[in-house]
Amino acid sequence: MVEPVGNHYVVARPVYSENLFNEEHEKLHRYHKTFWDHLKLCFRCSPQKAKKIALALFPIVSWLPAYRFKEWILSDIISGINTGLVAVLQGLAFALLVNVPPSYGLYAAFFPVLVYFIFGTSRHISAGPFPVLSLMVGGAVVRLVPDEVAVNGTSMNTSAIDEERVMVAASVTFLSGVIQLLLGIVRFGFIVIYLSESLISGFTTAAAVHVLVSQLKFMLQLPVPGFNKPFGIIYTLESIFSQITNTNIADLVTSLIVLLIVFVVKEMNDRYKAKLPAPIPIEFIVTVIAALISYYVKLEEKFNVAVVGKLEEGFKAPVAPDVGVLQKCIGDGFSTAIVGFAVAFSVAKVYSIKHDYPIDSNQELIAFGLGNIVGGSFKGFASSTALSRTGVQESTGGKTQIAGILSAVIVLIVILAIGFLLAPLQKSVLASLALGNLKGMLMQFREIGILWRKDKYDSIIWVVTFLAAVFLGLDIGLGAALAFQLLTVVIRSQIPSCTVLANVGRSNIYRNKKDYTDIYEPEGVKIFRCSSPIFFANIEFFREKLITAVGFNPLRVLRKRNKALRKIRKMLKKGELQVTPKGLICTANYTHESEEELDNNRIEELDQPTNMTDLPIRINWGADLPLGITVPRVDIHSIILDFSSVSFLDASAMRLLQKTLKEFVRIDVDIYIAGAHEDFLDKLERSAFFDEEIKPSMFFLTIHDAVLHILLMKDISSSAKLKPTEEKGRSNNCITIPSNGLRSRECTV
Repeated sequence: MVEPVGNHYVVARPVYSENLFNEEHEKLHRYHKTFWDHLKLCFRCSPQKAKKIALALFPIVSWLPAYRFKEWILSDIISGINTGLVAVLQGLAFALLVNVPPSYGLYAAFFPVLVYFIFGTSRHISAGPFPVLSLMVGGAVVRLVPDEVAVNGTSMNTSAIDEERVMVAASVTFLSGVIQLLLGIVRFGFIVIYLSESLISGFTTAAAVHVLVSQLKFMLQLPVPGFNKPFGIIYTLESIFSQITNTNIADLVTSLIVLLIVFVVKEMNDRYKAKLPAPIPIEFIVTVIAALISYYVKLEEKFNVAVVGKLEEGFKAPVAPDVGVLQKCIGDGFSTAIVGFAVAFSVAKVYSIKHDYPIDSNQELIAFGLGNIVGGSFKGFASSTALSRTGVQESTGGKTQIAGILSAVIVLIVILAIGFLLAPLQKSVLASLALGNLKGMLMQFREIGILWRKDKYDSIIWVVTFLAAVFLGLDIGLGAALAFQLLTVVIRSQIPSCTVLANVGRSNIYRNKKDYTDIYEPEGVKIFRCSSPIFFANIEFFREKLITAVGFNPLRVLRKRNKALRKIRKMLKKGELQVTPKGLICTANYTHESEEELDNNRIEELDQPTNMTDLPIRINWGADLPLGITVPRVDIHSIILDFSSVSFLDASAMRLLQKTLKEFVRIDVDIYIAGAHEDFLDKLERSAFFDEEIKPSMFFLTIHDAVLHILLMKDISSSAKLKPTEEKGRSNNCITIPSNGLRSRECTV
């Protein structure tokens, strides 16, 4: 019964062990489904299930009929136009990262949007090219079709190489789409949880550095080959600086001016976004102005600048992926699939929380997988979502994917009708626009200090991920970062937080004894908490910490006691010991005997429980022993293990835990386990954990139940047996006394 008294509460109940609680309160026996039950349920078909699957597979069927046309259509139109303009420019710019002609970037900005409109669950993200994915696909392209092949090549050879590179990019994209689709079908959307925010942040920042370095050759117009191998970024920088004197000044000046304008206007958009009706479309404005200047000033003829050139008009016929490329790019396809999904789902989750609607991770995998399959078939490259493009779609009022489909219409117009207007545009302008979208990712460097203050492990993961991705490459770096992140989890689990608890405030609250002054511990009782699962990797650490907490090694004490009993039996047989009312008295001079002689090759017997049935007197190990017999003193009689944070115990840990508990029991130290969850107890019973020494009666509901049980069993009923910790600045002593199975308080001043 709980009885409120002001802001206090009084609970009156018996002291419960697990057994007593289960006897008094009937427990429902629930049927737990087996693997086969879940399998049958998965393949069972019904009209309701078929409808549910259809609605989940085609989310458009759910949201499109509920579309508020009059309220949302104008906002979606404005958002779609703005997003479409950005998508066109980003598609052209990110194609440079993939090392394919710019026009193929338009395909990557078109087809995934159409597929996501039908299959996607987020209302706000803008599907299409993402610089990190573009760079990852570009790495595979350069590895399979290196730049060296194109050196001194003819125009025809260059065209053939471009076509081959397009095919490699399309094949890698198709493969990543197949992987995403398969992961979505087998409900593997949870895989994103293994990519922490620290890892994604460090990885995308490293990718931004790679993008920055890769665009320098377009800004300076230098023939820099691709180096898709570990430490490739260093070789790239070496190649750039070795040719720095050949820089095209016109391209460099244009790049710097465009970068300055884009950064300034984007900063204005961020600072005055509350006052601006819509962000200033600076990329579009700069592109139009730069194309006009290049056309009328004839920059290509006068200053030999590199321009986009004639864009492909219309669409190419869909093609099948190159099987040879697929076999060589399995790793690239998998890493591209995982990174693309992780970034897209992270962004989608942010906006779903902001606007309060659900998203389905498995359906997102299917949507992006189908988008990449279709995009790859039409010679596009990998898609996800760009943070800046999605930000434009949401901030300009986009309500649904109607805005997305309208942005695809803008891209379609450029592909079919007005793409030729972009022919005189300098590639250095596209490179600058690509770098202008990296500000958010590069600013993530500030997170290192914040993470260090919050969690040092997360900060180290960020730094290791960044360094690995920068120097080893994005594909190898991602694998290394993921392995390191999982290693930190193992380390944190392998070295769990173990503390000794004490009662705080003379109530039923127990906390780390080092953190409080108003504490007390019953004499001879140690309360030990492990705040982690216990398994094969940390059970030895748990044992060592427990031994350190109690102050002695139970196995050593047990062996010393058994050795002492051997010696006592031997001395009694020789008449060197005499039994008196005061105990054993030595009647002969002490003669030292070696440990080896006492062991007598029967070391295994020393680990068995002490047996005094053949002795005329029961040995009190806490009293003085005869001369020459020394045994470590044990000042505690009970240990309480707080297992409220122990979620599981594997077989290896179970065996060593059982062995450790038996060692304590055999030296007359009672063991109690408090707070263990019910599945934990069931597993111990199934595993034959209990025997004559380790019994289920040692389990209690709470630490306080165990403490009260110990006080009652040891007949500690006076203040002399309870040792309050001295308090600074307090003149009253409070004593807790058990009464009729409950704790009462009695204060003396």
